[in-house]
Amino acid sequence: MTSTLVIGGSRIDVTLESADWKISQTDLMHWVQMAGEAVATYYGRYPVPHLELRISSFDGHGVRHGMTWGRDGGGLIKIGVGTQTQPGELAEDWMLTHEMVHLSFPSMADQHHWIEEGIATYVEPIARIQAGQMTALQMWTDLARDMQKGVPKPDDRGLDRTHSWASTYWGGALFCFLADVKIREQTQNKKGLQHALRGILNAGGDIRYDWKLEDALKVGDGATGTSVLSDLYAKMKDQPMPVDLATLWSQLGIESDGKTVHLNDHAPLAAIRIAITSPETAKSAQSAAERRPSAVYAGRSVSSSKRNGES
Repeated sequence: MTSTLVIGGSRIDVTLESADWKISQTDLMHWVQMAGEAVATYYGRYPVPHLELRISSFDGHGVRHGMTWGRDGGGLIKIGVGTQTQPGELAEDWMLTHEMVHLSFPSMADQHHWIEEGIATYVEPIARIQAGQMTALQMWTDLARDMQKGVPKPDDRGLDRTHSWASTYWGGALFCFLADVKIREQTQNKKGLQHALRGILNAGGDIRYDWKLEDALKVGDGATGTSVLSDLYAKMKDQPMPVDLATLWSQLGIESDGKTVHLNDHAPLAAIRIAITSPETAKSAQSAAERRPSAVYAGRSVSSSKRNGES
């Protein structure tokens, strides 16, 4: 069965490739809507004009095996949902939002796969926070635990030449995080990575098109009036740039005792931390005509075999 959601001027056709789930079609469509609205909130619009989303099943719980491709007119995402999955599990899922974020950036050469995964890893929770789907405390708790995985080891060879899982996902996310903070420092907290990524998307840089990484970073820098992305890439692309995360967490007011995280709003860079996830940041980065897009359910159709009387 195929159902359709419309977000702004974009159409998401959702094909359910199974009927074995304990949850309802309504639950699955709500999950898609939440992910779509989160991404549209962060970028000011849905990244591509059309998405074909195919949801398959597997025995068990949760969401697995998300993959995203560009294609003429938009994109294709394939993703699996366990037959025993409960609605609450879908409400906490991050994977579909992660995959949809991939639609918003140009396709890169293989050695730059880290920027694609890094953006999706870093932007996903921010998008969900700005859409009111999770809390900033939860995100900073997760990042305080996981971001260390992206800090390069002394024998690493830089983001373009170190292709481990940690470097690809968390090294890429670390690049995005450092860039976000640095852009905000240089612009008196008026702009951040969100403005850069919107600038790239609005210049035509979505998953359907192959770009050079240097060109994408230059467009992003132009959108913020800085050279942060290009400068940081020069430092991290082919060498293990040292990163003092402990000091940065302290400056941002992210205080962890190893079990819980406390957010200190009196820290030197607390205003930057707050702005990164604030829904007001999403609003300020777009025009009055682009206020938070909402999904509209546009109907459903049965498969062609069913229409022809086949089982």
